Amino acid sequence: QVQLVESGGGLVQAGGSLRLSCAASGSIFSSRAMHWYRQAPGKQREWVAVITSGGSTNYAAAVKGRFTISRDNAKNTLYLQMNSLKPEDTAVYYCYGYALGRDYWGQGTQVTVSS
Repeated sequence: QVQLVESGGGLVQAGGSLRLSCAASGSIFSSRAMHWYRQAPGKQREWVAVITSGGSTNYAAAVKGRFTISRDNAKNTLYLQMNSLKPEDTAVYYCYGYALGRDYWGQGTQVTVSS
């Protein structure tokens, strides 16, 4: 069964850093683009960043210059390095991939940034 499992969330003060991980069960995503999304309380889920199979990246304007998406295909793991965190970054963060004709989402990891 294909699964995506996030980890690394937590409580951090404004200006701090966290690194999120998303472990995939198997290698089906190694040739696919992978994304991070987030959902703040009372808001719609929003796209954060993408990395292609070739390593090209793109970011939402709100996080560009502060967040870095990366992947290690040998470990079937996606990462999101988050620096200079702000209270408005508080959200549940999800990894996402499309493979085998369907969407795959992780269960989410909570990131809380205190002011």
